[in-house]
Amino acid sequence: MTESTEHPLSGLWKPTQLQALQYGPSSVQKHLLSHLPSDSSKAFIITGASLAAKTSLVTQVESLLGSKHLAGTFSNIKQHAPVAHLDQATDAVFKDPKIDTLISIGGGSPIDSAEAISYRHHLKQGKFLYHITIPTTLSAAECTLIAGYTNESGNKVTVAHPQLIPQVIIYDPTFAKETPQPLWLSTGIRSLDHAVELMYHPTASEVPTKQLCLAALAHLFEFLPKCKKEPGNEDYITRLQLAAFSSLYGLGLNIKGGLGLSHALGYALGAPYGIPHGTTSCLTLANVVRLKAEKPEDAEQIAKILPFIGQARSGDDKEDAIRVGDAIDGLLNELGLDTSLKDHNVGEDQIPTIAKLATGVDKGELFDRVSALIRSKL
Repeated sequence: MTESTEHPLSGLWKPTQLQALQYGPSSVQKHLLSHLPSDSSKAFIITGASLAAKTSLVTQVESLLGSKHLAGTFSNIKQHAPVAHLDQATDAVFKDPKIDTLISIGGGSPIDSAEAISYRHHLKQGKFLYHITIPTTLSAAECTLIAGYTNESGNKVTVAHPQLIPQVIIYDPTFAKETPQPLWLSTGIRSLDHAVELMYHPTASEVPTKQLCLAALAHLFEFLPKCKKEPGNEDYITRLQLAAFSSLYGLGLNIKGGLGLSHALGYALGAPYGIPHGTTSCLTLANVVRLKAEKPEDAEQIAKILPFIGQARSGDDKEDAIRVGDAIDGLLNELGLDTSLKDHNVGEDQIPTIAKLATGVDKGELFDRVSALIRSKL
């Protein structure tokens, strides 16, 4: 593991296999076919039930592909990607050996599912599938080499490989406009979570990782409220899509270990309790930041965020880091995203289970502090 340090200034960043980032209105209509790996490619679409049933987005992509390129569609991926649906989608892809491309449309669950299918294809056939993704939320799942799904016991399972990162990302605001506003805004907080936790991650490089994260934080704080007021504004939507990308693309191939405590709590709360990951970030991030402010090296990194969200630094890193946590709470209130665990039927008796899942221990100072953090959100 190569740690990034400031004293001395040193670090490492390794780029991913991403080949193209396309963005702007009608990008899918204008550019999707040009991003297929070959003129004879056969593509299989992975998407969710609501997107397929309640919008015309999937049929638009099917029409674009036409009989020449469309091999099929699986449109029953649910939240947190239950393994039963993942198995069904995998079987459908494996039935046609001509399929060389997956096109995921939607949020984190369809994107993760496509990555998991590609991983399974590699295990069985010896090669990964080309992946084009059309994200419709701000979760930034398209930026990672980790695919997560939920097993039969309701627990999160992950697979990882550098070749799971999509080759092509298409950010199209005309597609994202179909996303319900609460989901859109809450996944924006998920991107905020990515950017904040990468700031104090020990292997996050100064460039491009932290610089991208700071730019992402500035745009998320500016454009999430604007998008709430004008949900159809395509410029705002595109700005937020690019901010989501900036929040996590800096992972590259060298970031080791989990992103941080807020993400660990998100996984402990997500699949086991059926809470969307955008919402878990609303529940955890501000308090985790205030907890991290107690550690000088983390506070130093968090304090750097203040000028990018419109506030001046005081010179006291701990105080400034706490102010970042307070600003996150303020943003949640402005967006109408403030929530509690009781809103999601999580009671006091679940605190030890959640704390253990998030920390990997069942006693000690960390366990106690995380338990208190969870209790504060009841």
